[in-house]
Amino acid sequence: MSGRRVYSHEHEEARAHTVPVSEGESSSRTQQESRGRRVRLTKRVPPPDARQSGEHTRSWRPRPADYLRKPAVRLSIMVCCALACVAVFFLAGLDLGNLNVLVLRMRATRVAALVLVGVAVSISTVAFQTIAENRILTPSIMGFDALYAVVQTTIIFLFGTAYAQHVGVLAQFALSGGIMVVFAVVLFTSMMRRPIQLMILIGIVLGTMLRSVSTLLQSIMEPNSLTVLQAQLFASFGSVDSRLLGVSTMIICALGCDLLRRSRVLDVLSLGREHAISLGVPYRRALFGILVDVAVLVATSTALVGPVTFFGLLVSALAYRLAGSARHIWVLPAAACIAVICLVGGQAILEFALGMNGVLSGVIEFVGGIVFILLILSHRKRLS
Repeated sequence: MSGRRVYSHEHEEARAHTVPVSEGESSSRTQQESRGRRVRLTKRVPPPDARQSGEHTRSWRPRPADYLRKPAVRLSIMVCCALACVAVFFLAGLDLGNLNVLVLRMRATRVAALVLVGVAVSISTVAFQTIAENRILTPSIMGFDALYAVVQTTIIFLFGTAYAQHVGVLAQFALSGGIMVVFAVVLFTSMMRRPIQLMILIGIVLGTMLRSVSTLLQSIMEPNSLTVLQAQLFASFGSVDSRLLGVSTMIICALGCDLLRRSRVLDVLSLGREHAISLGVPYRRALFGILVDVAVLVATSTALVGPVTFFGLLVSALAYRLAGSARHIWVLPAAACIAVICLVGGQAILEFALGMNGVLSGVIEFVGGIVFILLILSHRKRLS
C-alpha cells in the first residue's frame, strides 16, 4: 500500500477521542473520564488521507442525509415537485372519462402563463441581485412597474377604454414591453461608465417620478376608465390571452438559456467589480448584456400578466437557501422551480381548496413583503 493507511474499524477505535461538554454536564462526564472512559464521536467521517486516496472501506458509508446536500439531488427534487404541482393543477376535478376540451385549453393557457411568469421573474431577480451585489433588491426597483403603470394610464387617459377594441392584443403587448425595454436600454447605455449603485439610485428616482405622474393622471380620470385601469395594474393570471403565449415562450426560453450560458460569468461577477476585472471578465460588456436580458424578461412578464413586485425577492431568498450551492448553474434552475411551485401550487389551492376566495397576486405580495422586512432585519443584525 506504499505506506498509506487504510481507514478501518481498528483505526476508528484508535482515533476515538473525548467530546467537549458544557459546564452543566461536567460533573457526570468528569466521573466517566476519571474511570478512563472515552466518548466517541457519532459522526463517521473518513480521515483526510483516506478521502484523498479514495481508499474508503466498509467502516464508512455515506448516510442518506448526505445525498440531500448535493445540488443535483436537491434540484431533481424541486423539478419533481414542480411537475407534480403542474399535474395536480391540470387534472384536479376533471372527469377522465369525459374530458372537456374547452376546460383543458383554459387550464393549459393558465398553467403556461404561470410557468412563464415564474421563470422570467425568478431568473431575472437572481441575475439582477448578482450584478447589484445585494440580495434584497429586485428589478422593479429600477422603475419597471411604475413605467408600466404610466404607459397603461396614459393610453387609457388619451384614448379611453375603447382603444383595446381597435388595437390588437399583440400590439398592446409589443407597445408595453417595447417601451419598457427602450427605457431600460437608454438608462443602461447612459450610465454604463458609472457605478451600478448610481444606476440603481437613478432608477429609484425615475420610478418615484413616474408613479407621481400616473397618480396625477388617475386623479383626473373618469370613474369608468379608472376602474378598467385598476384591473390592469394588478397581476392577473386568469385572463391571459393565449395568442401571447407563443411570443412570450420564445423570448423567455431564449433569454433563460442565455443567462444559463453566462452562469460562470455571474459567478465571477458576484465576487465584485475589482475581482471580476482582475480575473479577465469584460465587465462592462458582460454587465450590459445581463442587464438587457433582465430588462427584457421583466418587460415580458409585466406586459403578459402585470407587475409582480416582491415575488422575485421571495423566490430568490428561498433558492439561495435550498439550492445547496451558490453557483448560478444551480441557483437559476432552483429559483425557476421554486417559482413554478409557488405560483402553480398557490393557484391550485386558491381554486380547488378555497373556491377562489382570494387573489394569488395579493397573497404573493403580502408574503414577499414579510420576507423583504425579515431580510432587512437580518442584514442589520449582521452589520451590528
